[in-house]
Amino acid sequence: MFKRYSGITGDGLWHNNIGFVQLLGLCPLLAVSSTVINGLGLGLATTLILFASNLSVSAIRNLVRQEIRIPAFMLIIASFVTAIDLAMNAWLYDLHKVLGIFIPLIVTNCAILGRAEAFASRTTIDRAALDGLMMGIGFTLVLVLLGGMREALGQGTLFADAHLMFGPVAESWKIVLIEQYRGFLLAILPPGAFIGLGLMIVVKNIIDDKLARPVVSISVGELSKENA
Repeated sequence: MFKRYSGITGDGLWHNNIGFVQLLGLCPLLAVSSTVINGLGLGLATTLILFASNLSVSAIRNLVRQEIRIPAFMLIIASFVTAIDLAMNAWLYDLHKVLGIFIPLIVTNCAILGRAEAFASRTTIDRAALDGLMMGIGFTLVLVLLGGMREALGQGTLFADAHLMFGPVAESWKIVLIEQYRGFLLAILPPGAFIGLGLMIVVKNIIDDKLARPVVSISVGELSKENA
C-alpha cells in the first residue's frame, strides 16, 4: 500500500528530515551554510535535483533490470547535477563561484540516491515527485536556519550578499543586526556549524518529545469524586 501524501510531506519536512534525522549530506551542509544566501542556493539546487531524479527514477522503475538499477539511478542523478551546475554557472556565476565544488558534489549526496532507491523506485510518479520536493524543502530549511544562525553570530548580519542570487535589486536587503560588530569567528568556522546543527537537533528532539507525551485530561466529575 502506497504512503499517503500527508505522510510524505510530514516525513520530508520534519519526521524524516535529511539534515535533522537522516543526518545525510552533512559535508555540504556544514561547509556551505555560513550565510543565509549560501544555504538557500545550495538547498534550492539540491531540491531541484531531488525532485527531478525521484520523478525520473519512478518513471523508469518498471523498465530497468534489478542488476543495473543503481548504475542507472546514478547516471540519472549525475545528469541532473551537471545540468544544474551548468545553469548556475551561466546565470548565477558569482554564487556558483562561492559554492564551488559543492554543487558538483551533490551527485555524491547519499540522501539523493537513498530516496531514489528506497522510495522513488517503489512508488508512483506523483508520490516520488512529492517526496523529492518535500525532502529538498526540508533540507533547504535546515541550510537556511543554520546559515542564518551562523551569519548572525559570526557577522552580525542577515541576507548579506543577497545580490549573488537575486541580482542588483537585492543589494539593499542586507540586515545589520549589530552595528560595528567585531564578529564571532567560531560561528563561521566548521566547528561552529557542528555546534549549531547539534543545538538545532536538540531543539527538534525536545519538540518531538513534548508532542509525543499523552495529554492527560480529568473531567470535573472525576475530580470531585477523587476529592470526596
